[in-house]
Amino acid sequence: MAMLLEDIVQSVEIWLKLIKKPQPYVDPNLDPVLLVPGIAGSILNAVDDQNSKEERVWVRILGADYKFRTKLWSRFDPSTGKTESLDPNTTIRVPEERYGLGAIDVLDPDMIVGRDCVCYFHDMIVEMLKWGFQEGKTLFGFGYDFRQSNRLQETMDRLAAKLESVYEASGGKKINVISHSMGGLLVKCFMGLHSDVFQKYVKNWIAIAAPFRGAPGYIASTFLNGMSFVDGWEQNFFISKWSMHQLLIECPSIYELMACPHFHWQHIPLLEIWREKEGCDGYPRTILESYRPGNCIDIFKEALSGNTVDYNGEMIPLPFNLEILKWVKETQKVLSHAKVPSGVKFYNIYGINLETPHSVCYGSEEAPVTNIQDLRFFQPKYICVDGDGTVPAESAKADGLHAEARVAVPGEHRGILCEPHVFRILKHWLRAGEPDPFYNPINDYVILPTAFEMESHHEKGLQVTSLKEEWEIVTKDQDDLDDTVSSRKPLVSSISVSQGGSNKHSLRSEAHATVIVHPQNEGKQHVELNAISVSVDA
Repeated sequence: MAMLLEDIVQSVEIWLKLIKKPQPYVDPNLDPVLLVPGIAGSILNAVDDQNSKEERVWVRILGADYKFRTKLWSRFDPSTGKTESLDPNTTIRVPEERYGLGAIDVLDPDMIVGRDCVCYFHDMIVEMLKWGFQEGKTLFGFGYDFRQSNRLQETMDRLAAKLESVYEASGGKKINVISHSMGGLLVKCFMGLHSDVFQKYVKNWIAIAAPFRGAPGYIASTFLNGMSFVDGWEQNFFISKWSMHQLLIECPSIYELMACPHFHWQHIPLLEIWREKEGCDGYPRTILESYRPGNCIDIFKEALSGNTVDYNGEMIPLPFNLEILKWVKETQKVLSHAKVPSGVKFYNIYGINLETPHSVCYGSEEAPVTNIQDLRFFQPKYICVDGDGTVPAESAKADGLHAEARVAVPGEHRGILCEPHVFRILKHWLRAGEPDPFYNPINDYVILPTAFEMESHHEKGLQVTSLKEEWEIVTKDQDDLDDTVSSRKPLVSSISVSQGGSNKHSLRSEAHATVIVHPQNEGKQHVELNAISVSVDA
């Protein structure tokens, strides 16, 4: 009976251990990480200055458009360089819950259906927690008011304070900064303006999908037509494209994403317009006009010259803002002169393999534009280049900095933050988990040596050496392999090398090798190398 009771007690103990919530894995040796999002990648709260009531205005679903117009619509103040809400009693604040991660994780925590469309760094945070990072100890976030300039002093001061607090919270360890999209411009501005602070606190900076030279096609159409941050059916419950358009016209951050006019583009981004004009003979004719990055300003001015919004019964003009343009020229100087401080390493990940807007065309030969102010009602047509769907690869990899590595990853601009390939690269660069010295971040495969044999002997004045080596190449899936390599038959190849002796009729040494690449099986591919060399003894 006692034995049976003991068995029952042991069973209960095992059961209790099974239902007990597992403790998260924490690696105390990791260096801290600070995540910096891009445009629209931070939750924004509106604080009523009269009663201190606070509510989320970006992102939200219920009453989204109304709250957006009443709380976030703004005007740029050239005397301060800051964009201020039209509501004089509203202050915009970025929440700091979860050490800054709460503002950049899921942008609408209340949303259940279609939640993926409002996830920002969520998947990356979940992944990094699995690697042993801990919120508040080695993992932090920096949200910011994305309406503002990337060099606004208020934002720079907040980032400096954040770096200091992360450094102290992690016990004096230097920080790995991971930025996404426009967050890369913000970090680069900070590095250019406060190089000493950056050098003191930062160990590595990893920029992901950063528009270092702008996002030409995307931003040109944004000025004329607005932009939508959500695609599909969710648009019906979200901010209207028109409401977003009126906000962005007064945002310095958007102007700072325009195509860099001084960059030597491989393909110059153009704004093209089919226009109807009177010919020399007095008859109308249709021509295609093309404007380079520095020459399209007049078109934006004319197209938006009559743009107004009704705010509480007052008609407020919102033309293309030339004061912001002046501010942006100074930002471009800061960006162009920024350098990576000594002791800091910079890495660049950028997206490829997607059609990405580069040049924009309005109208057609059959339906030309007769009034430039009507451009807002025309559907833009894009001439695309390779990129992540938003930022051309040419812009993203032209960081102008000394980089330890630049890695192209097939992926969409926001979706790249969820890419397993990106996670493997980050894990490798951050030295999280067991280090894998055989991982290649650029090609995203692992080469594992599985066998190595070498023998050498002398025979009749010759030295004969034989070598046998085998590897396993591990890739994420079979589709990533070349068709020839992944065929079902082994691929056999031979290599011969020889070296001449003291005269042209004699050989000093020669080697022959055979390489056998076997078909992939369960994500692994076996490679064999058999070689033999023969050389004349000295």
